[in-house]
Amino acid sequence: MPRPTKHQPERGDARTRLLEAARGVIREKGFTATTVDDLCAAAGVTKGAFFHHFDSKEALGVAAAAYWAETTGVFFENAPYHDHDDPLDRLLAYVDFRRSIIDGDLAEFTCLVGTMVQEVYGSHPAIRDACAASIFGHAATLEPEIRAAMQARGIAADWTAESLARHTQVVLQGAFILAKASGDGAVAREAIDHLKRYIELLFAQPAKRRKAA
Repeated sequence: MPRPTKHQPERGDARTRLLEAARGVIREKGFTATTVDDLCAAAGVTKGAFFHHFDSKEALGVAAAAYWAETTGVFFENAPYHDHDDPLDRLLAYVDFRRSIIDGDLAEFTCLVGTMVQEVYGSHPAIRDACAASIFGHAATLEPEIRAAMQARGIAADWTAESLARHTQVVLQGAFILAKASGDGAVAREAIDHLKRYIELLFAQPAKRRKAA
């Protein structure tokens, strides 16, 4: 994630400032409780500027999910876990990296799209779909590493690279929920530690031989 921070929008055009503000305010208050006035105040723009760029708060939510996907995509592309030679080492380093950025207030490390989709999956399908694109899109970036690690170790399993990539996001999103429920980021880090152990165990299993055709 763009090292998730509180809503401190950088200088720039009003649209970008509103998207930066949404990233922080919605993670703090939730989508439903966040008002247009809240976003304008955090961004330092007028309500007129808001409606110049967005027809509604829902339109802002869709754009915020897309902006989150774009900015977090850049953040993860430049993360150090890519530096390892072995694909399994890269996957495990990704998990370590996700653990390392769980720090500070809840709104600084929890997921914007995970927060929004829990609230609006039934009431705002456009936001739901934008959040899904972000979450599943990020999961897909892990599939090549998992597939390469399976191939390198001769693993023919009843699970796929896609399913394991998605499972990493299940654990991460669940970890954020538990952190919110407990008010303690350590609970999230504990869940991610278990995720790492699980992946290590998967790849430590003897390779399963495919049945002869």
